[in-house]
Amino acid sequence: MKDFGTTEELLINYVEQLEETKVFELANHALDQGMNPLDLVNLIIEGMSRVGKRYEAKEYYIADLIMAGIIFRGVLELKPMTSYFSSHHKKKSGKVLLGTVKDDIHDIGKEIFRALLETHGFEVLDLGVDVSGETFVKKTREFKPDIIGLSGVLTSTIDQMKQVIDILAAAGLKDQVRIIAGANYLNADGCSYIGADAFATDASKGIEICLEWMKR
Repeated sequence: MKDFGTTEELLINYVEQLEETKVFELANHALDQGMNPLDLVNLIIEGMSRVGKRYEAKEYYIADLIMAGIIFRGVLELKPMTSYFSSHHKKKSGKVLLGTVKDDIHDIGKEIFRALLETHGFEVLDLGVDVSGETFVKKTREFKPDIIGLSGVLTSTIDQMKQVIDILAAAGLKDQVRIIAGANYLNADGCSYIGADAFATDASKGIEICLEWMKR
């Protein structure tokens, strides 16, 4: 088995430093050398997590978070990555409609969750950031997801999440899907307040919940 130790650390560092070109070049090289695409995703996620920590420490700004998301999406769209995931998941695990709620443009957590969903065979429609309840309703009717994922970083988004779920309920759609909310500040009380079926403070836990739902 090839040792990718140096490559792995470089990839994580390049993502953390937002070196887009270097990330793509090294990712393509690593894949050519036989790196497992799932391992590559985990490396990019680690780099993204470091970007998030630097943002929390006020070393990075919103523009840097957006850049990290662009890099992440670019890696997922590399041809070896799309070929791998399409061949390994001919039967989809389920459909997930995903978005960061209105008045919040943070998307690192959402991007990580989306990547993990796709690596586990889910078909994902990502609505992006600052998404209104009306848009969630429209896309739920069109996409017909099994699960809706609401993301938010700002504590004020708890009311936006509640509003989205209330609008889905008013449209008669809430009982047709499972709703998971993702935010660091959420707890069981907050989940109950907004009316979600479950919550997660990290992407890995969110994946576990979604997979369990689809088994049922």
